[in-house]
Amino acid sequence: MAIGSGLGAQLGIAPEVTYGTYVAPTKFPEFTKHSLVLKKTTAQSAGIAAGRLMALSSRRVVTQREVSGSIDLEVANRGMGLFLQALMGSTVTPVQQGVTAAYLQTHTLADTWGKSLTIQAGIPMTTGTVTDKTFVGCKVISAEFSCEVGGMLTATFEIDGKDCDETKTLAVASYSAAAPFHFGQMGLKYGSFGAETALDGVRKVSVKFERPQAVDRFYANQSALKSQPILNDLTKVTASIEQDYVATTIDDLHTSDAATSLVWEFIGPEIAPTYPEIFRVKLPATKVDDTPPTVDGYSVVRTSYNLTALYDGTNAVAIEYQSADTAL
Repeated sequence: MAIGSGLGAQLGIAPEVTYGTYVAPTKFPEFTKHSLVLKKTTAQSAGIAAGRLMALSSRRVVTQREVSGSIDLEVANRGMGLFLQALMGSTVTPVQQGVTAAYLQTHTLADTWGKSLTIQAGIPMTTGTVTDKTFVGCKVISAEFSCEVGGMLTATFEIDGKDCDETKTLAVASYSAAAPFHFGQMGLKYGSFGAETALDGVRKVSVKFERPQAVDRFYANQSALKSQPILNDLTKVTASIEQDYVATTIDDLHTSDAATSLVWEFIGPEIAPTYPEIFRVKLPATKVDDTPPTVDGYSVVRTSYNLTALYDGTNAVAIEYQSADTAL
């Protein structure tokens, strides 16, 4: 029997071959919370019958089923590849670095068609029995990464799914030894692409990827379920930087509206000589939108800059992930 609280919960994921078709979970990410739920749309008959004062239970029908919610977790040095691939859309195979145990994943923006997940949630009852909710056809429609002074690198993945199946067998969770990336490993660089230099005074960074998709593709002959969502707008990537006012660097970029490359990275211990654990976000062209510094009392001047990432015409927005994972 499991512990009859959230301590006994689990998540398992697997990439799907066909959208909405169950694949048994193979990876079990450690998470801090999730809100994945089945959403149903119902319709109630409004037919009049002489003397009837309430609607009939038998004449309520379910017209649509879908899944929504989010998963919050700490970004670890193992096991992030499937989430990153579902977000970014490119098909990624980890590349071995030299003859070492280090493998580099490079996730660039691409069409997310065919990048769906089965996500199985184990939810404990107070009795210690763990109920199974298996969500199929799960697409990542946005993700936000964030880290601040003294904290972990965290991520929130927003999910849209096709359906929930409660008849599957709950997979037995197994976990790889993993450690989270954290503020002590964080660096932020700016400048010309490929020649970025360290930016001082940074206290917090957040980057959000939004992959807008048509999630309302409900058609006849689909048994109240949706067809696979399709990208239906430009990808939006935004960032925010909280910084003490140690230099005019970002303030000047706000004034000029010039583009600059940002590299946000976490460098962990070496997997093998010269090949450390890495989580790195590369934004080749960003522009500062607002929030130049102001003075609010006696404290050190501190501000949060909001930035928009754009395409520079040549270099791809990318997430690089170097770990000991030989496969996603």
